[in-house]
Amino acid sequence: MAVRTTGRHAGDTKSRILDAAETLFIECGYEAMSLRQITSRAEVNLAAVNYHFGSKESLIHSMLSRRLDRLNQERLKLLDRFDEMLGARLTCEHVLGAMFIPALRLSRDPRIGGKAFLRLLGRAYTDPSSFIRDFLNAHYESVAIRFFDAFQRALPHLPREELGWRLHFAIGALSGVLAGTDTDSLISEFSQGKSMNDLQLIARLASLMVAALKAPLPDGSQLATFAAVLGDATEGGAEGQMECANPAAGTQQASGGFESSGPAVSDGEQRGGSMEASPFQPALHGTA
Repeated sequence: MAVRTTGRHAGDTKSRILDAAETLFIECGYEAMSLRQITSRAEVNLAAVNYHFGSKESLIHSMLSRRLDRLNQERLKLLDRFDEMLGARLTCEHVLGAMFIPALRLSRDPRIGGKAFLRLLGRAYTDPSSFIRDFLNAHYESVAIRFFDAFQRALPHLPREELGWRLHFAIGALSGVLAGTDTDSLISEFSQGKSMNDLQLIARLASLMVAALKAPLPDGSQLATFAAVLGDATEGGAEGQMECANPAAGTQQASGGFESSGPAVSDGEQRGGSMEASPFQPALHGTA
């Protein structure tokens, strides 16, 4: 599947190289794609890549930036608008909307990638390369922190570290779906051939995430129940159950110190907040 953006001249060498790199990144991931594949797909020689970008790394930076810069600018604008409208009444749904709505709008614009846009976002987050993760963390850190702070204001019952993990898991699962090749066919199948507008799609995406984010912290009895299940799944399961028979001990050991009575202070906050949003940062960069 070639990602071609309408409105460009066929002879625009730089754009053809970026389009080819984007297509291969979506299909193969960073490690599996080579400059030879890119030049072959773009129908240019290696000298053209060196002239316009200098290296594969610089090319991939440019390829991601041309999509994600615009996306995150639109996200911040919408989040600022919600903040001005609602202030302390900002909800989890509004913060998720500020993440989802710009991505859906951009995916419907064929001039900036069209349907392939969401797959690019899914691939960016799910790609295992440390090069991709390091670039996203460094380039969009301020955006991630801005959204993390908004989520915490909307969900004050969650300790910061717990909120970070929940966002990481929820958005990571969504990114895996977006990166797949069967998303469109699944939507068509589940909607039984009926069209789905933005409101319906956003509601379906957000409803599961809202439920996960708003869920109460597990108490001692819940942790003990899961500890017993894990014990039953291993040899010598009775010993595992005995070790977790004390709910208080289960809470302390299994939850990393999370308590349901009030917000906990994470290690990141004790170090001045530099790590407080780290589980969430890569999730924001690469999902709708």
